[in-house]
Amino acid sequence: MLKSTRDGYEPVNGRDGLPAGLHPAADLDPVEWAMSDGLVPYEQALAAMDQRVAAMAAGKAPELVWLLEHPPLYTAGTSAKPGELIEARFPVFSAGRGGQFTYHGPGQRVAYLMLDLKRRVPDVRRFVCTLEAWIIRTLAAFGVAGERRDDRIGVWVQRPDKGEGHEDKIAAIGIRVRHWISLHGIALNVAPDLAHFSGIVPCGVTNPRYGVTSLADLGVTASLAEVDAVLRREFEELFGAAQARDLP
Repeated sequence: MLKSTRDGYEPVNGRDGLPAGLHPAADLDPVEWAMSDGLVPYEQALAAMDQRVAAMAAGKAPELVWLLEHPPLYTAGTSAKPGELIEARFPVFSAGRGGQFTYHGPGQRVAYLMLDLKRRVPDVRRFVCTLEAWIIRTLAAFGVAGERRDDRIGVWVQRPDKGEGHEDKIAAIGIRVRHWISLHGIALNVAPDLAHFSGIVPCGVTNPRYGVTSLADLGVTASLAEVDAVLRREFEELFGAAQARDLP
């Protein structure tokens, strides 16, 4: 799990010096790329990830990227503090991933990645760096300048319109690695109800200069389908080929 200076640790990991890209071993099959329609219950997603990772560890299933939306809910990572849950406006789930509290809901593109890091690059910091690069490249296609921060995981957007030094988080990253296979992934705010974040301290960031934003909040009109198309294109640049598949 990556540590933050907010918890008394050294800066997260100097990710700016790491190369972005996690291409597979030559004999690894293309990643399966799946999308779910409708809102997927969180417990169902957790069970599906556990099942896929177990099958991958046994050599019985290929890698998978799964794009979906959840109904409104909060998830608590392994570093979540009780005081960061301000008001349980929606169901709260223990996620098992790194990080603090976050919100998921309609209008937010969640991408869960089950990748075999041992057959790519067994480096968690580089994996996080590549996830950030994936999001940043996707945002750039919509004219949004996303940036990484050494003391804060995720992707951030400068907001000088809100005042000097203000930044908003547009995408969260929370991962877990089991048998060198990744679980969980990213959440990109396309057009969620940002008021829903008020029930938590998002990702434990309490500084009032740091908030939450979305493509819609920044004046970008983009459908989930349009965002998905760019996500896949940029994923293949950084992670290698993907092939569409239907979920069972």
